[in-house]
Amino acid sequence: MFERLQSIEDRYEKVNQMLADPEVINDPAKLRKYSKEQSDLQEVVTEYRSYKQSAAELADDKTMLDEPMDASMKKMVADEINRLEMELETLREQLKQLLIPKDPNDDRNVILEIRSAAGGDEAALFAGDLLRMYSRYAEQQNWKTEIIDASPNEIGGYKEIVCMISGKGAFSKLKYENGAHRVQRVPETESGGRIHTSTATVAVLPEARDVEIELNDKDIRVDRFASSGPGGQSVNTTMSAIRLTHLPTGIVVSCQEERSQIKNKEKAMKVLRARVYDKYQKEAQAEYDSNRKMAVGTGDRSERIRTYNFSQNRVTDHRIGLTIHQLDQVLNGKLDEIIQALILHDQEKKIEQADAR
Repeated sequence: MFERLQSIEDRYEKVNQMLADPEVINDPAKLRKYSKEQSDLQEVVTEYRSYKQSAAELADDKTMLDEPMDASMKKMVADEINRLEMELETLREQLKQLLIPKDPNDDRNVILEIRSAAGGDEAALFAGDLLRMYSRYAEQQNWKTEIIDASPNEIGGYKEIVCMISGKGAFSKLKYENGAHRVQRVPETESGGRIHTSTATVAVLPEARDVEIELNDKDIRVDRFASSGPGGQSVNTTMSAIRLTHLPTGIVVSCQEERSQIKNKEKAMKVLRARVYDKYQKEAQAEYDSNRKMAVGTGDRSERIRTYNFSQNRVTDHRIGLTIHQLDQVLNGKLDEIIQALILHDQEKKIEQADAR
């Protein structure tokens, strides 16, 4: 670990020298590139230098113990040694976390897709509950939520809904929501008071940037149609709704939320780009190592990741064994405790994998 830290510090010094080079200063592209690299390395280097300074102080104090001194001075030095040893242990753990490879998608906006699964109308209502939960969580994070496409049913739920959540760090937190979410409750239509189990799936995709995925017009079929509402009735007499089909992959995206055909197409293109990017990224990962599984949030939509039990006011995340008896608050967007626990679990797994190598 320390060899790697030293190489990072050496690179940091070299980048600083390049940033002082007139050739770099006068080249905006190089200046942006090296400034970003400097910023990415700075936190690790600062912590590493603190570690080295504390380690040097500890070595000096241990040397002092071998010198003649009175009892009070000896105790003071021993206390300082104890403090530095604890500080070094804390710094070591912090450095381990800083060396965990960062997900390049963490700073991106999110395409969130929620679909009702097993349970009919009850599953559709639960999909609506999940949408409200994520929308309220987004509000608390000062993120923006924008509906792209929705297929509501007659009783206020959703067969499927797609939205974009924009804001700093959106993907870094919401990426752990991939999978099947299960609800256990008594439906309003259940006269006998029996608890029903229904599921909805959640997919979280990072918004792809134009430079990463080149979508050729010849590869996209564009269909225009009138917007529809619950039950399929037409709600717009103009052909403003858009359906895009990416012919090479067969991925289909629809958008009918806007009255403008142009705006619907722009929104649909964002979703299409994200889905194509996600597909190619997963294929590349599978080719690289078909047996490797991510510790958290594999994205397997058949995976039951969480249960929401209404009768017990309980939420259980099955990946980490976390249970919270505050279902009402969680559905109101209070997701921080669950998400922070998932982030910590993910970091611990990655540290274990790094230590094993």
